[in-house]
Amino acid sequence: MTVPLDIVIDLAHGGRWTSLRAGECEWLWRRDAPEREKSVPGDAFVDAGGLEECVPTVRGTPDHGDAWSRPWTREGEADVVRCDRFTLARMVRGTGGGAEADYVLTADAGFRFVWAAHALLDLSDQARLHLHEGARTRVFPEAAPLLDGVWPEGAPWAEGDWPAPRGLRLDRYGPDDGTAVGAVVDASRCCVHDGADRLSLALESCPARRGLDRTAGQPQRVGDLRLAEKGAAPALRGRTLSARSSSVP
Repeated sequence: MTVPLDIVIDLAHGGRWTSLRAGECEWLWRRDAPEREKSVPGDAFVDAGGLEECVPTVRGTPDHGDAWSRPWTREGEADVVRCDRFTLARMVRGTGGGAEADYVLTADAGFRFVWAAHALLDLSDQARLHLHEGARTRVFPEAAPLLDGVWPEGAPWAEGDWPAPRGLRLDRYGPDDGTAVGAVVDASRCCVHDGADRLSLALESCPARRGLDRTAGQPQRVGDLRLAEKGAAPALRGRTLSARSSSVP
């Protein structure tokens, strides 16, 4: 049974998604972080949970990007943040099977960026993450003590296949042991299973416009995000991010 998704967004403090709820199930972990209210560009990242819009960096400088510390504004149907070198517009809407977010980034020609919908999910230790088996997966040096074998000398990352690149199982949660590992998986869809609940995510990009327009200042539709419970996967187009939530009877 597919369950409607309710989304709450804090525009004033980085445009962060603070709630992604399907019925009685809250998918996003979050915490009180009063210092977040005083954050300005250049400050160290303040992790309050939820879903952060990380752009134009994620792991680089600035940490978690340049949009989390800035106020967003509502302009027509879009949430908009203006940073020093780019503007990002996001349109979030409910769908029959979940929710979808459509993104447009505007910057000068040649502007290079990374974008991520950085979500911290509130899951039990029995949760499982399902992606395409065998998908190429990149892990980073913090994973070195957990891998089979020796980390390649001087390598910024190492690669293997999902769900266990170089012997490290990433599809299972288990008890909290204090470790954290970053990974990049070459897959556009995934589904989280936690008991009877499912959260399906998908990312889509415009195939004809994978790079920024060569004309300075022209908007680039960077994607769509789709979210859903049970069954259907969310997607990011151009970028579009989609999500669906469902529950197994």
